[in-house]
Amino acid sequence: MLNVALPKGRLGEKVYSMFEKAGFECPSIKEQNRKLIFENEEAGVRYFWVKPSDVAIYVERGAADIGVAGKDILLEYKPDVYELLDLDIGKCRMAVAAKKDFHDDPQRKLKVATKFSNIAGEYYSSIDRDIDIIHLNGSIEIAPILGLSDVIVDIVETGKTLKENDLEVFETIVPISARLISNKSAFKFKTESIEKVVREIQLQLSNKEV
Repeated sequence: MLNVALPKGRLGEKVYSMFEKAGFECPSIKEQNRKLIFENEEAGVRYFWVKPSDVAIYVERGAADIGVAGKDILLEYKPDVYELLDLDIGKCRMAVAAKKDFHDDPQRKLKVATKFSNIAGEYYSSIDRDIDIIHLNGSIEIAPILGLSDVIVDIVETGKTLKENDLEVFETIVPISARLISNKSAFKFKTESIEKVVREIQLQLSNKEV
């Protein structure tokens, strides 16, 4: 049985559709209920819905053999997993944003509000900028408006929320998309099943490009 951790929400539904086309269907997952675990013994697969930011933990610790996590999570938490495939969905970017009239003064420490402290730290370290990280868990956009920070480092999809709060993107740090990841031990023992998933999904991605 191949154990698959899917991120809850629209992204997870898109991912399941890919797995279904790859021959790992599980019809019960489409039923309207509050169940979190679904399996199809014939197809040899068990799915479970988890919070997107938790997928990598389930995979790293072996509760799931494979799963789908955003590149942001992999960069921020650096879980000890194999990154097998870029699924080319859930695309956005990690960016630095600030008020439109912001001008960086390199003579003073830059105050950076973010929930991605490691990504922000590594980015500013790479450009030798001295920063003070303010770790927040939500509503990051209001930090520069209220003077808590000079800039924010956050995921930007359309930029609509930034515009509505009179902020704009100043730098793109890294593009983000959903990645298929595998538990290292599971990859050793369930190589055939996992490689079939990778092969079949790669085929779908290639056909999409044609």
